[in-house]
Amino acid sequence: MSKVESIGIKRVEALHYYVRDLERSRRFYTEKLDFQETGASSPELTAAAAQRSAVFQAGECTIVCSQPIGEGGRAWRYLRKHPDGVGTIVFEVEDIARAFRLLDGRGGTPIDEIHRAADGDGTYASFSITTPFGDTTFRFVERRGYRPLFPGCAPHDAPRGGHNRLGIARFDHITSNFQTMAPALLWMEHVLGLEPFWKIAFHTDDVAKAAEGHGSGLRSAVMWDPVSGVKFANNEPYRPHFKSSQINIFNEEHRGDGVQHVALAVDDILLTVREMRARGVEFMPTPAAYYDLLPERLRQLGVDQIDEDVAALRELEILVDGDGARSYLLQIFLKESAGTHRDPDAGPFFFELIQRKGDRGFGAGNFRALFESIERQQRAGGQG
Repeated sequence: MSKVESIGIKRVEALHYYVRDLERSRRFYTEKLDFQETGASSPELTAAAAQRSAVFQAGECTIVCSQPIGEGGRAWRYLRKHPDGVGTIVFEVEDIARAFRLLDGRGGTPIDEIHRAADGDGTYASFSITTPFGDTTFRFVERRGYRPLFPGCAPHDAPRGGHNRLGIARFDHITSNFQTMAPALLWMEHVLGLEPFWKIAFHTDDVAKAAEGHGSGLRSAVMWDPVSGVKFANNEPYRPHFKSSQINIFNEEHRGDGVQHVALAVDDILLTVREMRARGVEFMPTPAAYYDLLPERLRQLGVDQIDEDVAALRELEILVDGDGARSYLLQIFLKESAGTHRDPDAGPFFFELIQRKGDRGFGAGNFRALFESIERQQRAGGQG
């Protein structure tokens, strides 16, 4: 099949996160993750949209959190069905008219026509589409010298809160869970124009033998845009224990398909994790046996040398994986929001931290280690 024409994605510009408690989100991003709060919805936009929003930034990562004010707004409609979660992913594109024409022509479903705004000499244009990612929509934005993040966003006179001393650089990838993944993969290929990047399937029979006599599994496939490098990792439950799969548990807790986690690329993961732990950020646990086996596993992967001390990785519970000499990555996963905030309505979403050192892929060993870590945590909490 011939490649479809690119819709011109430049980057993931922002995540729009719908929350029940905006003040709690403000404390989490500015105090725990050291994001700057750079702006908020204007009184006019807050009234018109029936939601109050704040904008948090670190490096190239922008996260907008919106809390419903009364009924009828987008955040209210989303949270009436779901726990807190990512309701919109915002992409910057080269040419809004071309993106709209291609998506509309390939079976994308626009929610609206192209909206345009101006600010001095700057212009802004956007439209949104529905997706197979449950109730998460995609918004496409073209900006030419337009300073605010979006129309009705009032920048603060000076940034408030953190200073990004943790070295968060950019969004690395977005991971979503589906009860059936094939329709989403086909949509990403034929509508968005993405290409297959990586896939894996496994079953964790060994994780829970002592507990219930069986594990669970997942199938995963990564789709990407080769021009921008934007990557989507996608999971579905894997038989024979479909119902006990953590992917299915996510679906039940989230009440539908959706974004499970977002990976934040960092410059120095040891510094970042050490500082986050000092700030009280909680991470998914890694068993000590992982580090006992790590040197041999790295040898099997052909990773002849890493810069980090294994003792430091063990202390901080950072994972390592790779695919050849001097080609590896380091990653760790924050505890899901419901656990972080001690509130089920905060939802099953979580962040990942990743530092790439030559490895551009997704380590199968770490993918499995994450899966097993979530599974242990779910069993410890009496789930599944």
